[in-house]
Amino acid sequence: MLVSDFGYELPPELIASEPLPDRAASRMLMVNRKSGWYEDRCFRDFPSLLKPDDLVVFNNTRVFPARLLGRRSGSRAQTLSSHNPATRTFLTGEVEVLLTQQISEHPNEWDCLVRPGRKIGVGERLLFGEKAELQAEVLSRGTFGERRIRFDPRPDFWGTLEQLGHVPLPPYIKRDDRPADRERYQTVYASARGSIAAPTAGLHFTPEILAQLTDHAIETTYITLHVGLGTFQPVRVAEVEQHRLHREFYFIPESAALVINRALIKNRRVVAVGTTTVRTLEHAAKSTGAVKPGGNEADLFIYPGFQFKIVGGLLTNFHLPESTLLMMVSAFSTRERVLAAYRHAVAQKYRFYSYGDCMFLE
Repeated sequence: MLVSDFGYELPPELIASEPLPDRAASRMLMVNRKSGWYEDRCFRDFPSLLKPDDLVVFNNTRVFPARLLGRRSGSRAQTLSSHNPATRTFLTGEVEVLLTQQISEHPNEWDCLVRPGRKIGVGERLLFGEKAELQAEVLSRGTFGERRIRFDPRPDFWGTLEQLGHVPLPPYIKRDDRPADRERYQTVYASARGSIAAPTAGLHFTPEILAQLTDHAIETTYITLHVGLGTFQPVRVAEVEQHRLHREFYFIPESAALVINRALIKNRRVVAVGTTTVRTLEHAAKSTGAVKPGGNEADLFIYPGFQFKIVGGLLTNFHLPESTLLMMVSAFSTRERVLAAYRHAVAQKYRFYSYGDCMFLE
């Protein structure tokens, strides 16, 4: 299966760089995954489109300001001219670090991506903040800008990171991050800190929509997957089967596993809010068909041919061409039906990607 089979044409002006003032005002393309039939709806319709015995599962991960802008040791203190990685020009000594996963707390070691990748070697020290409030040493290097770094001890590391870090907006949002993004690039139910990207299908929910689910007697539960490189890493191979995902940590409370497994026993539909929820549930059930509680790391690559054990409905945003997320959505229906729905969304000028509109595959 070729990666190029999952391409589609998207006019740049349909990429949403700003969120809507009202989260729930997004458009929603409703798609029957078995027939390919689709209908233009509004996200506010979502609660009324669910079945009375559906179970809706959310990912409650919380995005932290994972992008750090700084300098290499020995260079003069300076502020980068742009916070947007898509438009930045690096000056001598400047460095950008995207923290992707904490490996250990004591010592405080992280996997990350660095730019400019070729110039930053093992043993170098990186300084962040005008007074170098955060300092780190490069421990090892991998491919495509990957590094492991260790931060010097600091009493309030997370507080300092909140002050110095930037919201890790995706590079296709071609603007600097703003203070408002700290709230808007976050679900209203986010509680478990650890993601470098928002589970974007959840961005459409408001407290009022969540209350409507309760009013409709729709059961809900929450799991956690911390979004990292596995969710958005580009596919650099020609054949789908050759791609390998980075592992992402997840945790499923016993109470959530009980609710999900009880729904499966009664043949109730499990509706996943977002592809990260899908990956978590299907990874947790891959060996037995029942969701296993506790913590683990997901590296499950879902593409056409995959047999879903848990998920029977999916709310998701529109994804990049040739991405693993588009492949997952195609696996939930078929590639032909999903790409036909995408072509309709383009023709109807839906808003795409993280701050864009959504689709509900039933």
